[in-house]
Amino acid sequence: MTLADLGTLLVGFGQAFIASSTFILALFLGFCIVLGFPKLRSTMSSRSMVIKSLEERVGQERFVRYMPPDAPRGPIDVLKTPELLERAKKA
Repeated sequence: MTLADLGTLLVGFGQAFIASSTFILALFLGFCIVLGFPKLRSTMSSRSMVIKSLEERVGQERFVRYMPPDAPRGPIDVLKTPELLERAKKA
């Protein structure tokens, strides 16, 4: 095997590697794009592939009402439990 044969072999390997990598990447992106576009539909329609909650899928209301960001989350404040307040006094 001569140096010219080795160069030809390396060039052929590089071309084959780049061609196969490009093909696999194009195939992967094509599937992601084709199968991903239906997910961009509104989630409020009944035909959507994206389901945010079970109520949205089986509920009677067409639009689900989510809590506003400033709504209280319950009767207890987890940052002011007796254990944490006691630990804060010791520190």
